[in-house]
Amino acid sequence: MLDRMVLASELATTGHDGEQAMQIPHALQSDDPTRAKNVLQAYFGDPYLHDGFTGASFDSWDSLGTRDADANVFTADDLIAVTLLSVNAGPRAAQALLRDRRAEFSPLLAEIGPDRDLADEPGPITPAWPAWRLENQLLTVHGIGLTIASKLIARKRPRLYPIWDTVVVDVLGTRGKHLASIHEALRTTPALRRRISKARKEAHLPEDISELRILDVLAWMQGARGQTGLPEGSCRDAAKTSKTRLATLTDSRCVTGTS
Repeated sequence: MLDRMVLASELATTGHDGEQAMQIPHALQSDDPTRAKNVLQAYFGDPYLHDGFTGASFDSWDSLGTRDADANVFTADDLIAVTLLSVNAGPRAAQALLRDRRAEFSPLLAEIGPDRDLADEPGPITPAWPAWRLENQLLTVHGIGLTIASKLIARKRPRLYPIWDTVVVDVLGTRGKHLASIHEALRTTPALRRRISKARKEAHLPEDISELRILDVLAWMQGARGQTGLPEGSCRDAAKTSKTRLATLTDSRCVTGTS
């Protein structure tokens, strides 16, 4: 109870100047990392990338072996990685990103600069921010909406740009100002960042799984699975369950065909 009161007290200051205060996922409402660790291991696998969700490979997918060199250009690997999170931009978007409008998006990626923690960005973040401008340009591509646009940017700058997902924004209460609310919460709440870091360490995840990604996964698992964020059994057990929306969300992000 004291843990929740301390974090709530810190967060109470994050909604100033009209900003929308972010709600903390249940798994991060205690200094005890056990709950967050269990949720993260259910998603990413234990050990990492073993018997987890297909989306667990989003962060590390690099079949071409050129991800670091391609920081300022969208690649086929980025489009594949997005499909691991159960969305598909489609062929026209692929043509635009990889060929027809490639020269338009690469300078915007370069203008963003190297990857860095969103929490360290000075505020406020406005539509003039390069990553926000890139998102707006991506939204002009046929087949790309807010979810896909944010996932593409998160692939290129995972520490800097949060994924927008309907399940996640409902859990975090950030539907109106997702980017600004997360930025403010991380920037002004050291306890939240400490808990995210501790959960990543306890779940034996690599350091390149960003704060934003851990927050995203914990919120998504809570929204898709309910209060605990955990399945009754393993990830593959969930594929045998009911026909509810929850089961659909679960199935689409689980690895299939494992034993």
